Amino acid sequence: MALASGLEGYDLIGDVHGCGQTLIRLLETLGYREDAGVYRHPARKVIFLGDLIDRGPSIRLALSVARRMVEAGAAHVVMGNHEANALAYCSRAPAGSDREWLREHTPRNNRIIGRTLEQFRDYPREWESTLDWFLRMPLFLELDGMRVVHACWDEALIETLRDDYPDGVIDRDFMIDSTRHGSLAHRALDRLTRGTQMALPEGVEIRSGDGYTRRSFRTHFWARAPRTYGDVVFQPDNLPLGLESRALSDAERERLVHYPESSPPLFVGHYWCKGVPALPRANIACLDYSAVKYGRLVAYRWDGESVLDGNRFVWVSVERQGLEA
Repeated sequence: MALASGLEGYDLIGDVHGCGQTLIRLLETLGYREDAGVYRHPARKVIFLGDLIDRGPSIRLALSVARRMVEAGAAHVVMGNHEANALAYCSRAPAGSDREWLREHTPRNNRIIGRTLEQFRDYPREWESTLDWFLRMPLFLELDGMRVVHACWDEALIETLRDDYPDGVIDRDFMIDSTRHGSLAHRALDRLTRGTQMALPEGVEIRSGDGYTRRSFRTHFWARAPRTYGDVVFQPDNLPLGLESRALSDAERERLVHYPESSPPLFVGHYWCKGVPALPRANIACLDYSAVKYGRLVAYRWDGESVLDGNRFVWVSVERQGLEA
């Protein structure tokens, strides 16, 4: 049965992170075929969940495939934290600011975006056009009874954001304001593209699998009455020994977000899941399965169902030799 849009359904695709050839394999597995430079399906559309860039071997290819589909009406896309980071990294701060760039050029930030800038080094105009496209990406989508956001659907924040940005598409003033901690722009961009995080106890840190030292951990947003750190942790790196059973304080619980079981189906990326794709809950699907870390590039084939079905995941594995090629 066709949806209100007239489509048979949508294919939602998780974080590509520059795995362009893998993206093409997944699209072809899903039945999309290239037509005049655009991958299309006769009855379906793709929704990309953000984080198209950084880390992978064919970032320009991944962006070209996704952008051509979006601009031809064969796909939608939401902004991920890596697109937001790129916009801030490449935008000079206003005159009189205490910084030169909206996102400071620290060794860590240089490393995150380094491969993207390297692959665009000889294509400066293309990169400028790409940054303009990033700014046109909405932070959230609601289509045919489902919701899409890169990291976390915060109902209160989104409803406030709609007052000035009804379609979720922000502007350069918003990006500038997002560097001011406590502003609506900062809270919205951080929450929707990066999710919720919880600080580790003082003196405790995680050496993550991607080589970074972290003093906080990512939390999920669907526990009804969480009591411990282990009830809310949602990331591939294990918590330091003993912290899984550490009780949440009242203040920590208040900072968490809860997405109700009665809310529409929600699709997110962002969280570097591992293993065989599975649903965290019947109305939530995470589609980031660490493609660029030799995991899986994952899609969910949604046909309008309010109760999601784990059998609707489709994926292609990323072989180590294929990613290095």
